Amino acid sequence: MNIVYIVGIVMAFFFTVFGIVVGFDMSTLQFSFSIENLKNFVDLSSILIVIGGTLAVVVACYPKQIRSLPKHFKIMLHSNTFDPQVYVDQLTELAQIARKNGLLALEEKGNEQENSFFKQAIMLVVDNNDPERVRSILENEIEQTSERHQAVIAMYERGSNAAPAFGMIGTLIGLINMLKNLDGADMNSLGPDMAVALITTFYGSLLAHVVFNPIAANLTARDEEEILCRQIIMEGIMAIQSGENPKFLRERLLTFMNEKQREGGEAAEGADDGGKKEMSFRRLQGGGTQNEEKEKKRKRRSELDGHLWRHGHASALLFCNAVLHVQNG
Repeated sequence: MNIVYIVGIVMAFFFTVFGIVVGFDMSTLQFSFSIENLKNFVDLSSILIVIGGTLAVVVACYPKQIRSLPKHFKIMLHSNTFDPQVYVDQLTELAQIARKNGLLALEEKGNEQENSFFKQAIMLVVDNNDPERVRSILENEIEQTSERHQAVIAMYERGSNAAPAFGMIGTLIGLINMLKNLDGADMNSLGPDMAVALITTFYGSLLAHVVFNPIAANLTARDEEEILCRQIIMEGIMAIQSGENPKFLRERLLTFMNEKQREGGEAAEGADDGGKKEMSFRRLQGGGTQNEEKEKKRKRRSELDGHLWRHGHASALLFCNAVLHVQNG
């Protein structure tokens, strides 16, 4: 179970609510508590605009991936599904069996495998396929798996971009309605009306950074773990087919892992490890030209969404400034 993710989400909501209901008076150095403040952050129209609009965009952009939502959460919450050390041990054992009894002796072990990719790799070797053909099939399988994963991750990244955008749209709707009724309106009502208009921005930011972004980040981590394990399996199987020494094979496969993984500890997280995995996988794909192009397109789309979001909020601030000038006048 991915306890860290659950704790992080709970803490994010807790501190947000805590910041809303708890205040601190600098003059008296005392805390104040008001549950009534939560009512200021509840608006049904804003909820419908942000959540409804974001989900509608995600469904429209990714109609196939949306059907597998329960599967996505299951994968995300199980953090120990792919352990490289386990596959290194299994491959070392297979190398010893093949060295002693030949490649045909691996068929029984292959049938016992629950991992479909591992089983496929073993059977390709048992059937005495050409090494180049085996590598080509396994590389293609890894590439297609990675592309499917990236499509799912892109769905949640799209949600994290769409949520603030719909927050901005809701804010603009509220400001437009407020300015339409400004002529002859009670100036004392401008503050509450403006607060309601800005709630959608709060909802959009919360939905993007507390819901969608953590899901995308965790799915990315699971993707990197699975791709790393599949790469280890492919290299191990190819070495077994070529008759490599089991001890040398084990040492070579351990180079795919960081020091903590080699020692049997938890996988070390960090930008350096992620970069090594990505570079290793790109070498596996022979340059990864297609994936690099997709990554560039996704970055350009994210930059455009960010520009639109910032521009929209700048417009909203200009509207607010104009209203304040009218009120002061």
